[in-house]
Amino acid sequence: MSTPSTLGLKKRRKHHQERTDTIWGYFYLSPVLAWVALFMLFPMLYMIYLSFFEWNFISPVKKFVGLGNYTQLFTDQEFLESVVHTLQFTAASVLLTILFALGIALALNRSFRGVGILRTIFYSPVVVSMIAAALVWNSLFDPNFGTINKFLQLFGIQGPGWVSDPDWALWSIIIMTVWKTMGYYAVIYLAALQGIPESYYEAASLDGAGRWRTFTSVTWPMLMPATLLIGVMGVINSFQVFAQVYVMTQGGPVGRTNVIVYYLYERAFQFFQMGYASAIGFVLFLIIFIFTLLQFKFVDRKLDF
Repeated sequence: MSTPSTLGLKKRRKHHQERTDTIWGYFYLSPVLAWVALFMLFPMLYMIYLSFFEWNFISPVKKFVGLGNYTQLFTDQEFLESVVHTLQFTAASVLLTILFALGIALALNRSFRGVGILRTIFYSPVVVSMIAAALVWNSLFDPNFGTINKFLQLFGIQGPGWVSDPDWALWSIIIMTVWKTMGYYAVIYLAALQGIPESYYEAASLDGAGRWRTFTSVTWPMLMPATLLIGVMGVINSFQVFAQVYVMTQGGPVGRTNVIVYYLYERAFQFFQMGYASAIGFVLFLIIFIFTLLQFKFVDRKLDF
């Protein structure tokens, strides 16, 4: 029979063991925590610090301006236009990527000869460098010698100027981005599809549900967690679009593809306005954070996590 002193000793030993396990846990996590602190937390805090100063990146002197950089942002027409262009790019690219990725996953979620090769083909753009992909698509979009306009001419269609056309420049970047990323998200959808229990489809079949009813009642609800993941990742990546713009349009023509990150790059490394660029970076972080929260709130109404 355990005495009070024996129970107290056991509790102290258990508490000591838990504390030891916690210390060792943090020890094993320390390389990751150090990486996060050095390359993520410190740069973010330093960015916030710089956003309250006027600094040209070269002079050791920083002029404190308080909230001046932030108030200037909301009267800066170029910045406001870059926000609009980024929102347009994000909405179109994320929606199209989800649609194409889902279509590819549904088509390849079956067994037939060559399915492995097709999966590899659709995924292969993901491993291509964004810069290399942008250069290739720039040549494809060439209005005079590009393959796309040459192909359209076979049907008597006069292709647009693509990246040099103000009406098509942003769409050119969207098309290239969707092609580059849809394979990655298709793999996520494919994994989610293969995780749906077959018994659900058998129950739907017994109820007399057709293909469309089965998709809307079984497949799509079961894919909502994957869709949330893809949506969040897509929004975060789209708000940070830069490489495609830098290679294909440099923010043009007439500023129609000048997105937030490219505008930040211009202010920081062309005009040497590091304080102002830091303010843009922090506002971008807040925008991404808010959109991510809204996505979780929207999907949480339909899912019980």
